[in-house]
Amino acid sequence: MNKQLQLRFLAEPGDVNFGGKVHGGAVMKWIDQAGYACAVNWSGGYAVTVYVGGIQFYQPIMIGHLVELRARMIHTGKTSMHIAVDVYSKALASEEYIHNTHCIVIFVAVDEQGQPRPVPSFEPATEDEQRWQQYAIKLMELRKDISEEMRSFRQE
Repeated sequence: MNKQLQLRFLAEPGDVNFGGKVHGGAVMKWIDQAGYACAVNWSGGYAVTVYVGGIQFYQPIMIGHLVELRARMIHTGKTSMHIAVDVYSKALASEEYIHNTHCIVIFVAVDEQGQPRPVPSFEPATEDEQRWQQYAIKLMELRKDISEEMRSFRQE
């Protein structure tokens, strides 16, 4: 059971947007895949995305650059896993990565019937992990207000 993982691959021409850079939708797909891999590794089984929040695009990703996604467990509930995903990229000849994107993804572990199932508890072991967990808890509090506000605009 790992707290974090990294995925690396090249940004391909099929990922391009009309501006010649990697399409934001491709980045969001990669984030979900990295978060899913982290969640399954942590929980030992299937998990579903229930929330993606605070996605911030800092810098564009160029086609042909090496892309690295860093996913880390930052908080768990009874069945939920809060995962921070950061996206970095660099030209192949460069040593320096650029921080492109950050967001939080929440997954819920589910059983074969699609019902939530318990996950191992995340216990911060370092000051950095404690800081990340506090960040997750703060965001949970903020999401409650956002959800309440959005509820009145939800169309069923």
